[in-house]
Amino acid sequence: MEIVIVGAGEVGRVVAQRLADDGHNVHLVERSEDTAKIVSEELDVDVITGNGARPQVLAKAGIVPGGNVDMLIACTDRDEVNMLSCWIAHNAGVKQVVSRTRSLEFTDSPDWGKRLGIDAMISPERSIAREILGLIEVSAATHAAELMDRRAALYTVTIAENSPLAGMMLKDIRRKFPKLTAVFVYVEHDDGVAGVPDGFTQIRAGDNCYIVTYKKSAWLLAQLCQPESEKVRKIFIVGGGKIGVQIASSIRADMGNVSIRIFDKDYDTCRQLSALFGETLVINSDGADEAVWHNEGIDTCDAYICATQSDETNLVYCALAKKAGAGKTIAISRRKQYHGLSGVIAVDAVADPSECLAGVILKFVRFRHHALAYTMIENINAEMLELVISGDSPASGKSLMELKLGKGIVVALVGRGNDVLIPGGNDVLLAGDRVIIFALSDFISKSAEMFGASQHEG
Repeated sequence: MEIVIVGAGEVGRVVAQRLADDGHNVHLVERSEDTAKIVSEELDVDVITGNGARPQVLAKAGIVPGGNVDMLIACTDRDEVNMLSCWIAHNAGVKQVVSRTRSLEFTDSPDWGKRLGIDAMISPERSIAREILGLIEVSAATHAAELMDRRAALYTVTIAENSPLAGMMLKDIRRKFPKLTAVFVYVEHDDGVAGVPDGFTQIRAGDNCYIVTYKKSAWLLAQLCQPESEKVRKIFIVGGGKIGVQIASSIRADMGNVSIRIFDKDYDTCRQLSALFGETLVINSDGADEAVWHNEGIDTCDAYICATQSDETNLVYCALAKKAGAGKTIAISRRKQYHGLSGVIAVDAVADPSECLAGVILKFVRFRHHALAYTMIENINAEMLELVISGDSPASGKSLMELKLGKGIVVALVGRGNDVLIPGGNDVLLAGDRVIIFALSDFISKSAEMFGASQHEG
């Protein structure tokens, strides 16, 4: 496909690189000459310097009436630029247009997009809030991605020394714990050996495990992996901006009677938050004041989420909160070089809005005809795809053994009616089944084709 991407920030670069690797012709429009020069040296894509909201600039990327551009993705940090770029592309005849949108008033109503001819308006705040909710619901997890309409999820969990799973082979776990509906799709041993496991893989203390499970089994999974993990009852959120608001809203909607405290150093913002959230306690503080922490009980806080505009502040405050006795600490970080710090400083998880947004955009581009969900797992170079088996799918009516999936592909869960199953080799896939497929990135195209969700359909 011919794809134009407007904006060469973190999101634009990730999406451009992935789509170029998929074999698409990618044209990247960037306003900053310095950034455009850097990107042209880093990526094997066509780079156009200029304002992506101007017809003359988009024309250089091929967006003209009668042109052959299949899709435009606008992902600058300015809503107006993104929407105007999409409107110009739509009116030039581009088949599909996607806009990154930060202002929630646009994403709260689908009418905005429809009026402008925009096929999808995607919010980074909503995307990251869903990931953080998953991290909170399973306090032992350092990564979470929801699947099957939030009925299932992928969690990354480290096996504790006192875990009953330590020393067990995977084939024995299902037999010993029949109530646990879960499958281990990737295991990183503490000696550096990693890969897609089989039934004879032995789980050891210290292993980093990527596990897909039905959400009803998530608490049991957490207890088995880390027996000392507890349910979250009290949460501190630092930063009352758009991300903080979305996180608080998601927690209130999904987690019931959890006690939330929101901290922001701006008094006017606190007034607005109080009006928005009613009984939720809003505190005019920077979120790292020791006296305030003492009064509010930092040592009884089960989750501390720092979502200010500063990555450095978020990481440092989380480390300080951990030292003061907070439970799980989660820092928002937009800079990739900080992502590995969760293993270096006292931060339990680092969440990146740009990475979340890139995953949502890539799902729309790659599997828009069949996929229900798509997730990138960058740190292990793997991906997940959720889709419905159609009647004409190559997989319909075949057992997993007949499909011969290979080492790098796992069918993690199968949803059939109201049931969610862990499939075995003899299980036959039926039309209408919802399947969650885990694959190393080199195998995602192969797995998509095997299940009838080709990435290259027009």
